[in-house]
Amino acid sequence: MKLEVCSNNRTLLREGEHFFYLADTCWSAFTSIKEDEWVRYLKKRKAQGFNTLQINILPQWDRSRGIFDLQPAEQKDGQYDFSVWNEAYFEHAQTLCRIAQDYEFTLALVVLWSNYVSGTWASRMNKGKNILSKEHRYLYYEKIITTFDSFNPIYFIGGDTDFPTQETIDTYVEAFEFFEKHSKDTLKTIHIKGRLQEIPEEIIEHLDIYLYQSGHNNAFLNMPYLLAEHFYQLERQRPIINSEPCYEQMGFARQVYGRFSQRDVRKAAWQSVLSGGCAGITYGAHGIWSWHGEEAAFAEDIGEAFDSPVHWEEALQFPGANDYGFLKQLVDLLRIQNLVPCNEYLLKGDEQIRLAKTVGETHYFIYVPSNTTIRLAVDLSDYQLTLIDLKENRLLKPSYEVDGNEMVFNTHSCLEDVLIIAQNKE
Repeated sequence: MKLEVCSNNRTLLREGEHFFYLADTCWSAFTSIKEDEWVRYLKKRKAQGFNTLQINILPQWDRSRGIFDLQPAEQKDGQYDFSVWNEAYFEHAQTLCRIAQDYEFTLALVVLWSNYVSGTWASRMNKGKNILSKEHRYLYYEKIITTFDSFNPIYFIGGDTDFPTQETIDTYVEAFEFFEKHSKDTLKTIHIKGRLQEIPEEIIEHLDIYLYQSGHNNAFLNMPYLLAEHFYQLERQRPIINSEPCYEQMGFARQVYGRFSQRDVRKAAWQSVLSGGCAGITYGAHGIWSWHGEEAAFAEDIGEAFDSPVHWEEALQFPGANDYGFLKQLVDLLRIQNLVPCNEYLLKGDEQIRLAKTVGETHYFIYVPSNTTIRLAVDLSDYQLTLIDLKENRLLKPSYEVDGNEMVFNTHSCLEDVLIIAQNKE
């Protein structure tokens, strides 16, 4: 199923039809998931409305390590021998991709997670182990294309990365150029580290999609909308996706006490989509991304030092995934494609409240995280107005007043966040 960028440069198409990207982070699939587990997982996510899977081709360095733990190459003292690949690993990965394709999932595959690239924050934390040399990188790229190109994936050339050195930048540029030459029909992008917004120009010119990561640090809860706004305002327009918002039940980064709730992850999703990231959104559950199984060991002192996950089967039931599926189904039901952020209409209310409209102003969306009165510099009284209680999935009529060309939405009866939809009656 071929993906391409729409002519509006803001959204995606799959087989020529509008495609709202709804991904789950399953970074450790190839290393850690058995076929029978994979099928159970896919059936659940398919029913919830997901259509994309984000997977790391090489082992996730901070994954949960269980009894089933395939490796792409021989290891000695924690160091891979990249000169000899384990064919069974890639055959297993190919089988999982084939099954996912049968369930109509698009694959988003990470080529070089940051710990495999010299100079990045993760490679420094990993003390330089498993850096792919230039000689081995080219053989690896060829292996990827041979194994996965038939599935028409999106290639995330980098994963969770920063760009501290010219060598780091050159490594990613090299990979982009290789895949552009040898995998011409696939989309390419890069998954940057949490809260990062500066991407070198040498890399921006290769991107088909802007991905950003609002991340898992509870001290920066404005990142979902601030980063979306940043990428939306760039001169070079591309579809924008928050490819790693806070994960449900993930412990706060840096071993800070607390975990992200269903409400937290739902808030990150709506704020991202209405602030410029309307091409799609990614969900994550703590226990799925690392695939935490029986007798699995999770290193809480590696990476961003998160608290322990739960078993993947329990994480698969987290309710936040249904909220993300609801978001996608609502967008599809209303036939919404491109959304234009319009927070300049907000006269009274905190910046956490996010507004967006369709290009033709047939619809307005107002996300209100906490109950309050808001004033808008636009009169929507001629529109059909609906208030959705996002916690209870109830449809209500909002209370409002018109004051000249302004509109005041009064407080409501819902206990958590709401979405107000204004739909042109014509």
